[in-house]
Amino acid sequence: MPSRTNNAITIDVEDWYHICGLKNEPNVPAELRRVRRNIEFILALLEEFGIKATFFVLGCVAQSDPELAPLIASGGHEIASHGYSHCPVTQLSPEGFRDEIQRTAALLHQQTGQKPFGFRAPQWSLSLAKTPWAFEILVQEGYLYDSSLNPLPLVGDSRGSRFPFHLSADGATIQEFPPLVAPSMIGNLPVGGGWGFRLFPYELVIKTVEAYNQRKQPAILYLHPREVDPCGPRIPLSPLKSFAAYGPRRDSVSRLRSLFGKFSFTGLGVLAKACH
Repeated sequence: MPSRTNNAITIDVEDWYHICGLKNEPNVPAELRRVRRNIEFILALLEEFGIKATFFVLGCVAQSDPELAPLIASGGHEIASHGYSHCPVTQLSPEGFRDEIQRTAALLHQQTGQKPFGFRAPQWSLSLAKTPWAFEILVQEGYLYDSSLNPLPLVGDSRGSRFPFHLSADGATIQEFPPLVAPSMIGNLPVGGGWGFRLFPYELVIKTVEAYNQRKQPAILYLHPREVDPCGPRIPLSPLKSFAAYGPRRDSVSRLRSLFGKFSFTGLGVLAKACH
């Protein structure tokens, strides 16, 4: 039986070479870019199950392919912001961050007629301790929710909330939607997306979603286009960074199909509006 609790499926719209921490972004010719073909595959998969999702679109990708965001929006999906350059927020000044989200919002609104009101930082790079000003800027720019605070060590705060919550910023509140993690004796495990979604036992993913839903909490899953493209190109990286960026090379499709058949999914915008 499908869960009565709505979970959320989110897609970070970036290409296979958008890896944080590189000295310079690779100069990839148009014929080697694969984000369009992979997004088309994801859109078909979502349509097969009648699911509407949230797509966090990278501004530079929308700039290079002006038809991509309209294609996503035409399927009834939510268009949200992933920033412009895929630079971690911790490497931006407040002025630089505001410029990135304003630039991306203007571009997406021009292309789709939708002004994004959801944001996700590259590499989960927002922090209540290090970048409190970023939440103030998001509120000032009209954002209703963020999905950047990952309750994990190294890329987040292992003591952070596993469930959605409101946080105060600039005299207002913004909704926060952390990604799905599985608590364990060694800490939270990243089962909600990326390499962890493909690496950890599928039964653990299922049990974690069920545990969230039993508490009437949504499980927030995330997906990168390269994860449905296991034979696609990869940037040569150190073994550790390669694992963090790409993980196991098998794709996510079989697990996604199973989850879509077992649970109820929607976009984050639907959940955010229900909370306001």
